Amino acid sequence: MKKNIESQEDVTLLVHTFYAKVRENKLLGPVFNNVIKDWPSHLKLLVSFWESNLFFERKYFGNPMHAHIEVDKKVKGIINELYFETWLTLWNETIDELFEGETAEIAKNRAKNMAFFLNKNIFDARNHQPQ
Repeated sequence: MKKNIESQEDVTLLVHTFYAKVRENKLLGPVFNNVIKDWPSHLKLLVSFWESNLFFERKYFGNPMHAHIEVDKKVKGIINELYFETWLTLWNETIDELFEGETAEIAKNRAKNMAFFLNKNIFDARNHQPQ
């Protein structure tokens, strides 16, 4: 029986399971695996991010917008809607495999909003780079 996302352990399971899929994905894997050099530290950061996002506990202090714009620069501007759609599909599939309930649905909605805004801001940053 599936349960709702209720604890750091649940978020850790979600994040680790999800990013294992991302790393194996033919589209996303090459980007993530080439940019992220220290997966254990990055996963810990992502768990903090999602804990902060879902439980309103101030554990994450980074700037994901800036980080994703910098990743796009490193991969020479290849990130587009398909990357975010693929990321979101894997995220939702992982949640549906492991969890159910209100927080699971909130996690899906927050990810959808993040994907939209990250994609938009990456696109905007490309168009406002100094020549």
